[in-house]
Amino acid sequence: MPTPKLRYITKTRSFLSLLLFSNSYSSSSSAHHLSTPPITRYQFANPASESKEIASSFRDWFRTSKKPVFDKIFTILNAGGDEDLVFTKKEDSGIGQLGITLTESFVLEVLNYKNDDILSCLKFFDWAGRQPYFNHTRSTCVALFKILGRAKLTSTIVDLLDSLTKQRSMHRVRFNDMLVMGYALAGKLDVALQVFGRMRFHGLDLDGVAYHILLNSLVEEGCFDVVKVVLEQIRMRGLQNAVTHSIVMKNLCKQGQLEEAEKYLRDLLNDKKTLPGRICSVLVEALCKDKRFSHAGMLIQEFGEMEAFPLDEVYGIWIKNLVQAGKLDDAMEFFHTKNSEEGYIPEVFRYNILICRLLKENRLKEVFDLLLDMKENKIVPDKVTMNAVLCFFCKAGMMDVVLNLYDMKAEFEFTPHSLVYNYVINTLCGDQSTDEAYQMLKNTMKRGYFPGKRTFSVLADALCREGKLDKMKDLVIFAMERKFIPVDSAYEKFIRALCRAKRVEDGYVIHGELNRLNKTPSETTYSYLISGFNQASRGDFASRLIIEMQDKGHAPSDRLFKSVVHCVCEMENPEKHFLHLLEMQLSRFGSDQRTFSYFIYGAGHAKKPELARAVYEMMERAGIVPNLNSDILLLKCYLKSGKIADALSLFDEFSRRRMAGRKMYNTMVVGLCISGKEDYASAILKQARDNGLTPSLNSYEELIKLYCSKNKYDHAIELINDLEKVGRKISSFLGNVLLLHAMRSSGDLHKAWLRSRDVSNETPSSKMLGQLVEVFSSRVSLDSKAEDLEEVIQKCFPLDLFSYNMMLRKLSINKMDEACQLFKRLCQKGYQPNRWTYDIIVHGLYKHGRIAEAELWADQMLRRGYVPTECTHAFI
Repeated sequence: MPTPKLRYITKTRSFLSLLLFSNSYSSSSSAHHLSTPPITRYQFANPASESKEIASSFRDWFRTSKKPVFDKIFTILNAGGDEDLVFTKKEDSGIGQLGITLTESFVLEVLNYKNDDILSCLKFFDWAGRQPYFNHTRSTCVALFKILGRAKLTSTIVDLLDSLTKQRSMHRVRFNDMLVMGYALAGKLDVALQVFGRMRFHGLDLDGVAYHILLNSLVEEGCFDVVKVVLEQIRMRGLQNAVTHSIVMKNLCKQGQLEEAEKYLRDLLNDKKTLPGRICSVLVEALCKDKRFSHAGMLIQEFGEMEAFPLDEVYGIWIKNLVQAGKLDDAMEFFHTKNSEEGYIPEVFRYNILICRLLKENRLKEVFDLLLDMKENKIVPDKVTMNAVLCFFCKAGMMDVVLNLYDMKAEFEFTPHSLVYNYVINTLCGDQSTDEAYQMLKNTMKRGYFPGKRTFSVLADALCREGKLDKMKDLVIFAMERKFIPVDSAYEKFIRALCRAKRVEDGYVIHGELNRLNKTPSETTYSYLISGFNQASRGDFASRLIIEMQDKGHAPSDRLFKSVVHCVCEMENPEKHFLHLLEMQLSRFGSDQRTFSYFIYGAGHAKKPELARAVYEMMERAGIVPNLNSDILLLKCYLKSGKIADALSLFDEFSRRRMAGRKMYNTMVVGLCISGKEDYASAILKQARDNGLTPSLNSYEELIKLYCSKNKYDHAIELINDLEKVGRKISSFLGNVLLLHAMRSSGDLHKAWLRSRDVSNETPSSKMLGQLVEVFSSRVSLDSKAEDLEEVIQKCFPLDLFSYNMMLRKLSINKMDEACQLFKRLCQKGYQPNRWTYDIIVHGLYKHGRIAEAELWADQMLRRGYVPTECTHAFI
C-alpha cells in the first residue's frame, strides 16, 4: 500500500511531466553541449505548500537509506581529524555511549556502510577489537582487508596482520587461513603462499573460503601458472563449486582467452551445472571491454531463452557497459524491455548509472520516470541517488524543492519503527543528553507509557557508561515496581557496573527486586554479584548467593565456588563462617566428594590447614572414603602454609594407609622445593626410588632448579645422572636451566660437571651435554657455526624459544651476524619471538657499536609491542 506521500507524488506524475517539458531544454538541443543549462525557477501556484509537499516526499524516501547509529559512529570517528589514526579518549567514550551491542553482522554492516572512509573504518575496527565482549572473526578481518586492498593500502594490511598475530583470540578463528586471506587480499601473494606452504608442511590445509580467496587474488595479480596449481588442489579436495567456476571464467577472460571462456561456460551448461549469473556476467564484461558488443548481446539473448541461470546480474553488467560505451539509448531500450517483459528491477547502482548519464544529457523526463520507478519499487537510495535528485530538481528549475530538501538534509535519517518517545529517547542518548532522556522516560512512565525494551537498554547503557548509577538504580526500581522487566542484558550490565564501581550492595538491591518479581537472574548475574562481594571481602553475602544460585538451578564454576570458600576464610571468625557455609551446602545439596574437595582446596588457598583437616575428618565421618585427590589437596594445604613437619607427618600417615604412588611423591617433592627445602625433597625423591617408583619429570625439574639456584651444582648433576639412569630424557626446561646457569655461574657448574664425569660410563648424550655446558661457561671458544650449535642442543633436548634465546645470548657476545641469522631461522621455523628475543639482538648490536642496525631492530621491537629491558634502554 503506497504511503500518502508516494500517492501524492505518483498522482502528480503528469503534472511534473508537463512542468519538465515547459521548463527543460529538448534533448536534441542540449544533450551534446549543455550539461548544466540555465535554471528557470518554476513558480508554483502555492509555492510554500506544493514545493514542501514534493520535498517532503523525497525526504521521506531519503530517510529509508539512513542508519542513525552508523552515522553517529562515523561522526565521532571523523571528529579526531583526517590524519590522526590514534583513538582518543573522547572518541572511545563517544562510541561507547551509543549503546552498541557488538556482533559479527553489526561490525560487517558498519564497515560496509562507509567503506570509502578508510581511516574511520580502521578506527572502528580497532575500537571493536578492544571491547571485552567481542572478538574479531575471520569475516570481519577479511572485510577490512578488502577495504584496504581496494584502496591499495598494502602496508596497512601487513601491519594489521602483524598486530593480530599477537592476539590470542584470533587463533580461535582458523588464524592461518586468515593470514593467507589477508596477505592474498593485500597483494602479498608471496607471503600468502609461504604461510600456505608452512601449513601444508604441518599437515594443515585451507578451507574452501580461503582457497577461493587465494585463487581469486592469484587471478587478479596475473599469477596464471600458480593459478593452475591451486585450482588443481581445490578440485582434488572436492571444493570446486560455482565460485570456482566464476574464478576460472575470470582467469580465462583476463588472459584474453574469450573463446575458451565461452566454451567453458557452454560445457558447464551441458553438464547441467547449477550456475550463478555471475559466471556469465564475467564473460559479458570481457566481451564488452573487447568491443564485441554484438556477440555479448547475442549470448545474453541465447542464455535468456535457455533460462539456465538468473540473469539479473548479467543485465546489470550489460547496462553498465552500454552506458559507459555511450550507447545510452540502447541501454534504456534494453532496460524498459526487460522491465516490462520479465519484471527486471536493477540494483540501486545500476539505476544511478542510467540516471547520471541521462542527467548529463539533460533528459529530465526520463530521469524523473526512473526516480519514480525507484520509489515505487522501494529501492533504497544511496548518496549518489540523493545527489542526482538534487541535481534533477536544479536542472528542472524547481529551486524551492531543492532548498526545502537542503533545509531538511539533517532529517534524512532512519526513523525507527517504534513510538515517538522511543525515537526521542534514543536520540537524546545518542547526543549524550542522558539526563534529559532519563527525565523524559520517567515522566512518560508515570503517565503509563512503557518504552520498548531496546530503548530502555539504550538509556540504561548510557547511564551506566556515564557513571550515573543513582539515576539508573531509580529507573530500574521504578520500572520494576510497575512490573516492567528490562531485558536480561540491561540489568546484567547495570549490576556489573555497580559491582565495578564497588557498589555491590546496590546491585544486590536490584537483584532482590528481580527475585520479588519471580524473575530468575542469570548465571552471569550471580557470578558478577558473588565476585563483587568476594572483592569487597563480604564472604557472608557471597556464601548466601552461591547457595541461592544453586537453588535457582545454576551450577557455579569450580573457580567461583573455591573463591567463595577462600573469601569466607579471610573473614573475622573464619571457622564459624566456613562451617556455616559447609553446613548449608551439605544440608541442601547433599554430601559428595567434590563438595568436600572445594572446601579443602579453599581452606588450603587461604592457608588454613586446620580447617582443611576438619573438613577431611568430617568427610570420613560422613562415610565418604577420602580418595587420592583428597589426600593430595590436604597435603598441599600444609605445604602451602609452610608447616613442613606436619606435612611430612601427614605424608607418613597416608603412606601407611595406602601405598604412596608417584602422584603423591610428586606433590611432596614439588611442594618442598617451592618451600626451599631441598634436603627434605631429595630424601622424599630417594624414598620413591627405593620403593621402585620412577619419580615424575616435574619432581626432577623442580629439585634440580632449586639446587642450581642455591649453587649446589654437584647435587644437581647427580640428579641429572640419576634421571638418565631411570630412562628419562633431559627436558627442554632442564636443558635451559643448565645452559642459563652455565652462563651465570662463573664456571662453577662446569667444574662440578668435570668432578662428576665418569669417562668410562659416559653416554653420548651426557658427553654432548657436558660439551654444551663447557661452551656456555666460556671454557672453550665457540668455533662452530650457529647451525652446528643448534644441532648439538637438539640432540641433547628439545628446543623451545627459551633455548633459542640462550643461543642468541651466547652468539651475541662475539658472533652478532650469526645471531641475526639464527633469529631469522627461528622465525622461519614458526617460533614467535618474544620480548627477550628482540632485546638480546638489540642489546648485542648496541654493544658491538652497530647503532644504525640496533635502531632498526629496536623500532621493529616497539612496533611488535615489546619494551626494551632497563639494561638495553640505557644504550638507547
